[in-house]
Amino acid sequence: VSYTFLFWLPAYIVNVGHFNPQEAGDLSTLFDVGGIIGGISAGLISDYFGGRATTCFVMLIIAAPMLFVYNKIGHDGIPTVIGMLILCGALVNGPYALITTAVSADLGTHKSLQGNARALSTVTAIIDGTGSIGAALGPLLAGLITRTSWVNVFYMLITSDLCACLLLSRLVFKELRGCCEHLMKRRSFTEF
Repeated sequence: VSYTFLFWLPAYIVNVGHFNPQEAGDLSTLFDVGGIIGGISAGLISDYFGGRATTCFVMLIIAAPMLFVYNKIGHDGIPTVIGMLILCGALVNGPYALITTAVSADLGTHKSLQGNARALSTVTAIIDGTGSIGAALGPLLAGLITRTSWVNVFYMLITSDLCACLLLSRLVFKELRGCCEHLMKRRSFTEF
């Protein structure tokens, strides 16, 4: 989703928002500004609550309807464009930053790898390589789908977002189960 916005957002802003190309280029950078805010926020939230996958999952779940809203109202004046681009950038790029850094480090240092330092490189490479597939397919599909309508491009982006949530769900359940077990232990310990 992130790379699709990177490559196609200026064209969308020109075609749907009816801005000139320079304004569209300037406005599209706000998506990246939102990405900076989202990356920092995702890191802070996951550090505070200790659930990296859950943080990504929640941000992606919120991003899906926000992408729909952006497509519907994201061209209704400069303030709306600015607000929606920053919000969508934060919700899309926050999980991207967390997945490519902290989640890959968590997976690479998992106890099942028995301290194998090279495993961290392998896990990171797998995550980046898989992300590169999405980075190639997303803009390609967007180019093909724009011929039908921009609305369909946003449906593709929303579907991609929800697929990412599906792929994260196993880690989310593991994190939530660990949190519940921790709370149950604390609760049974304080009852004595």
